[in-house]
Amino acid sequence: MSILWAQGSITAAGESVPLTQREAASGLLGSISLTCWIFLLVPQLIENYRNGNAEAISLLFLIVWFVGDVTNLIGGAWAGLVPVIVAIAVYFCIADGVLISQCLYYKARNSRLEAVLRRRRSSTATPDPTTPLLGRRFSDSISETVPRRRSLSSSHREALLTNGSVRQPDDALAKIVEENEDGQKAWVKNMSSVLAICVIGMAGWTIAWQSGVWKPAPREHNGGVHMAAGAQIMGYFSAICYLGARLPQIYKNYCDKSCEGLSLLFFILSLMGNLTYGAGILCHSTEKNYIITNTPWLIGSLGTMVEDVIIFVQFRMYAVAADTGAVL
Repeated sequence: MSILWAQGSITAAGESVPLTQREAASGLLGSISLTCWIFLLVPQLIENYRNGNAEAISLLFLIVWFVGDVTNLIGGAWAGLVPVIVAIAVYFCIADGVLISQCLYYKARNSRLEAVLRRRRSSTATPDPTTPLLGRRFSDSISETVPRRRSLSSSHREALLTNGSVRQPDDALAKIVEENEDGQKAWVKNMSSVLAICVIGMAGWTIAWQSGVWKPAPREHNGGVHMAAGAQIMGYFSAICYLGARLPQIYKNYCDKSCEGLSLLFFILSLMGNLTYGAGILCHSTEKNYIITNTPWLIGSLGTMVEDVIIFVQFRMYAVAADTGAVL
């Protein structure tokens, strides 16, 4: 979620520079990218809340990503960026902390509930005739409050069995139709969200430009932005974190053979944010010195797009596998 490249445009308040098509495109793309990052974590927060757990998402993924945002913040402060850029970097760190806290909360809560359930089950495994029925009912109510673990085999059993009997072909067909309808609704929702993000981003840039908050970068900056060596090092370190963060999630999806519980919109916004971010840098300038200066942030944005595509493939591959297993 690096935003250091925006320095050239936002700090250029002292020189009047005509707005070119490339500079306008850079500003629009940068604003859309920033909007993606601001709303990025919201879909996954909602998904975790609906499921009552956060087992689908790799905690290591979030922690490494958080480290990347922290080093990005340090780099921004070190480079002497304007306060609004530093404030946005702080927001990113806070948003990461909220999602990590939610995951830890659900993990601790569900562990406690499962521990209570195990104790209740062990005490009622061989119930004595004198055991009050209230105790059994309490145990049953506890089991209903514990969110079910993500398990491919359990989802297959639910698809194959109905009231202890093999599901009839008509029932399986009806289930597939329902899932297709849900998939269409999800597709419409995701595309609507992406469209809304683009509209908000473009509107935000237009307002900033018209009000004078955003100005085209002076020509002297086109050859490269003067940046402290320490800030550059922080940029490379954050890029490494961003590149490595998704690997634990990809591996977890592979081991679970499922992406159930992950928000597809979360990764769509990530891909879109990285794409518009890298494109915004290249639209601003393609001169050698400028590209070299922004290399760590180009690596951190465009490089992670490959990993996002891998996760999209996993979404599709494991969804198809689940549907095939439900029909068999």
